[in-house]
Amino acid sequence: MKEQLKVTLIQSDLVWENPKQNRINFDEKIESISENVDLIVLPEMFTTGFTMNAKNVAETMQGDTVEWMKQIAFKYKTAVVGSIVISENQNFYNRLFFIDSSGSISYYDKRHTFTLAGEHKVYASGTERVIVDYKGWKICPLVCYDLRFPVWARNTDNYDILLYVANWPKPRVSAWDALLKARAIENMSYCIGVNRVGMDGMDIEYSGHSAVYDVLGQEISTIKPNKQQTETVILHKQHIKKYRSALKFLEDQDEFTLKES
Repeated sequence: MKEQLKVTLIQSDLVWENPKQNRINFDEKIESISENVDLIVLPEMFTTGFTMNAKNVAETMQGDTVEWMKQIAFKYKTAVVGSIVISENQNFYNRLFFIDSSGSISYYDKRHTFTLAGEHKVYASGTERVIVDYKGWKICPLVCYDLRFPVWARNTDNYDILLYVANWPKPRVSAWDALLKARAIENMSYCIGVNRVGMDGMDIEYSGHSAVYDVLGQEISTIKPNKQQTETVILHKQHIKKYRSALKFLEDQDEFTLKES
């Protein structure tokens, strides 16, 4: 188990529906990271932007982007996480991948598809939450709109990190800021959110606001809005242990059962 986890957030603009160019761009950004890190976090749909044209850009589990993620993880001896468009069993999924340096793949299909943009008409919803055990840290990865639904994120698995990748538009970014902080506080975990910047192919603007919050809701990152920026943050297991031991809020949480809709 690692007492410290180095996590690099990459807040980036995305080239609309161009997986090859986005992979090239992220190659350059990842190569510029000046230290060894344990985890690299990319935005939601990092090869395409938040597109509803799934049939034009969808890949398979054996496709170029999954192989690229495996190569990045192996080359830099790290894990890499981000979501892409996947075609499987005659459905499209907004699928988040967590791939480590051994080539081990964990994935999570976005449960809460964004109805305001018609995502539910294009992409099938996931039904299972995933907890990744990585270097002794338990990580719960979720996607964008999932952030608005606290029951789905509730820390019933004693996870250490709640992680969101997103394409969260600028007009509602104040909600993004507030909810990331709230998820950290109520779950007594680190909460990481990586959002994109720039304009997409639908003329929707994104302002980033990528951030990391500790278990008390204090922001420990310094990424600036509206800028392409890479930042590495160090997370401490002792920070979680200290405050969960002193403040036993998770022991008082309500019991509940989720049912499929």
